[in-house]
Amino acid sequence: MNGFFKWFKSGAKIKRWIFLMILGIILVCYGMAKILVTNEMGFKELALIVFTFVVGFAFAIISVIFIQKRTLEILVEESDTRELEDKSKVKSLIFNKKIYNQGPKIVVIGGGAGLNTVLKGLKNYTDNITAIVTVSDYGEKGTKSRENLGTLPLGDIKDSLIALSTNEAEMNCLLNLNMTNSKLEGLKFGDIYLTAMREAVGDFSMSIQESSKILNMVGKVLPVTLDKIKICAELEDGTVVESKDKIPEMVSQRISKISRIYISPTNIRVAPGVIEAIKEADAIVIGPGSLYTNVIPNLLIPGVSKAIKEAAGFKIYVSNIMTEYGQTDDYTLYDHIKAIIDHAGKGIFDYCIYDTGEIVPEYIRQYNKEGADLVEQDVSKVKELGIKLIQRNLSTIENGKIRHNPDAIATSIIQLICDDLKFRDMQNDTQFIMLDSKIKDTKKKMKQNKPRNVKKRNNNKHSNSKFFEKYNDRIQSIQESTHLKSQLLKKKQNVPSKEAGKIDKMTQMNKERAKKMEDTLRKMKNASRKE
Repeated sequence: MNGFFKWFKSGAKIKRWIFLMILGIILVCYGMAKILVTNEMGFKELALIVFTFVVGFAFAIISVIFIQKRTLEILVEESDTRELEDKSKVKSLIFNKKIYNQGPKIVVIGGGAGLNTVLKGLKNYTDNITAIVTVSDYGEKGTKSRENLGTLPLGDIKDSLIALSTNEAEMNCLLNLNMTNSKLEGLKFGDIYLTAMREAVGDFSMSIQESSKILNMVGKVLPVTLDKIKICAELEDGTVVESKDKIPEMVSQRISKISRIYISPTNIRVAPGVIEAIKEADAIVIGPGSLYTNVIPNLLIPGVSKAIKEAAGFKIYVSNIMTEYGQTDDYTLYDHIKAIIDHAGKGIFDYCIYDTGEIVPEYIRQYNKEGADLVEQDVSKVKELGIKLIQRNLSTIENGKIRHNPDAIATSIIQLICDDLKFRDMQNDTQFIMLDSKIKDTKKKMKQNKPRNVKKRNNNKHSNSKFFEKYNDRIQSIQESTHLKSQLLKKKQNVPSKEAGKIDKMTQMNKERAKKMEDTLRKMKNASRKE
């Protein structure tokens, strides 16, 4: 009986429709009664009766529709634990857990902030997300507490757990809480928790999967391998770098690009559940992220690339917006894709989502000073590889940094799945209705939040403004460094011969770098004038 009276509370918003239904029934009854008791009537009386009957019938129908609508909304509000932006709309039914569980199966492969950006967007569409994360650099020196505990490099895994949580802020505070006890120096709560879960479950991979239930997460996180590995790089000049953290530094020092990335040792095994997740996926997303240290290493694990190529789902690469200093200097879109194909083979993905480049110029200049630039979109060369291109406005600004927009990436991926469902004549399928409705809502919000004063990408990489802003600073820095070394040469007589030799070598190298940059500047200026 108490449940019955809850329908009449002020927050239920259902009394108004019950009142409208009663009013409609009264008007319909009045019209019918008037017809029965009237012996003869003129046009005026007939028109009044018809009007009363129609209005009453319309009131009754409208009230029934809105009572049903409000009933659905109440059921969603009571059964859903998510934070809904607007529970007053019947579209909030798409947030129902049951419907989320029926969402598409999506695998995201990578690491770092790029991977987590994709996860944040996709969790608004489906619960069936699997993040496959790189776990590397076991040789790094840690604190004594970390060595005693025997924790793995869990940074990327913890970040993915945070990205998939229903409350990211609280989960971030919890997992990244620094322990103040001297015996736990250098450890965070997440390290201790995941280590404890490993001991409780008996398997590291299973412990992470179980954590998704305990931490009330969306989807699951899987390490690509449980074996200890190092990410190593071989530069074009033959230099081998055996620590991924030193790769940018060595590339910069040696002025030599990365020739290839490899993992050591080579006889490692893929973690349980990774291959199965890839085979069952409706879509497999690779990137964005650090090309050589977060994206490609996952594809080098034995069995991963083969599983992706053989999978029936969509294979999608999300391109980086900016180049990365010490890894992808001056790389174009084609260079990024070619590097992945060179390491993993053809057929690793069929689609590429890339950015329109509509970014506020001030932010681009900040990146130029740090040696990064917009990734040039040489679309014609990419098309020759047989890859389908999808152009979207992917960029957004977060804390002064250019980042991928989670909603833009997720919408593009889900749109592919929706188009496939539509192609198979499944427009009435629950999954299609849910995804299509959510896409429309997201696009509307993105359009409202679109920033002003943006600069569209100029695909002419050698335009004067961008080139001068980027390279003049570098040339000036090199010239200043050369001048400093020349001053040191004056004191060479008082310097030991070994040290003097080092100074000679460094000065010569800086002179060559400066000359090379000046020659490049001259060529670019000439090319710019011709165009």
